[in-house]
Amino acid sequence: MAKSLRQLVRDRAQHRCEYCQMPEDGDLQPFQLDHIRATKHSGPTSLQNLAWSCLPCNVFKGPNVAGYDPESDSLQPLFNPRLDEWSAHFEWRGAELMGLTPVGRTTIQVLRINETDRVELRQLLLALDTFSKSGR
Repeated sequence: MAKSLRQLVRDRAQHRCEYCQMPEDGDLQPFQLDHIRATKHSGPTSLQNLAWSCLPCNVFKGPNVAGYDPESDSLQPLFNPRLDEWSAHFEWRGAELMGLTPVGRTTIQVLRINETDRVELRQLLLALDTFSKSGR
């Protein structure tokens, strides 16, 4: 993959995970390109199908494009950073990310965004004033 494509995706995301909004410089683990639609499902390596992702979000998402909403137990698509508006599906309550929609709740669950260690890291970054909860 061309370094220029990787840099375009990274810059477009403002050096933040497009799922959990973790700032790249606030995480010790390297960020990765995520194929929103996995290559194993014929997802292209293109600017439109790539998202900038922290390691935990990328690992837990894997090739998934859907999951089950913990409230309704209905099958829901995962948040798509190219098609969906982040603030329509998520909001912050302290260092915890809350799902406003079935898509948001499903994404939080599948990507394990509110696991204890991840919430604790966000709490630390909030205390250091290096984590913005603006959402995009």
